[in-house]
Amino acid sequence: MAREVIADLDRSQIFDAPIVTQIEPAKTFYPAEAYHQEYYRRNEGKMYCQAVIAPKVTKLRKQYSSRLKAAMA
Repeated sequence: MAREVIADLDRSQIFDAPIVTQIEPAKTFYPAEAYHQEYYRRNEGKMYCQAVIAPKVTKLRKQYSSRLKAAMA
């Protein structure tokens, strides 16, 4: 799925150069601490969330609405 999204982004030419991020299997997964879980949902009113995260979430929902789970859309 990640490769598909990168291909979509490259085709759309939103960035000046192709995406060069390498996709590799994860070796070890470290879950975030509890206070990081659902940060945006718990802090939508904070300035950082409004100024930085909210525009990114809006763009993601608009561009990838067909790929998002119903709860996120």
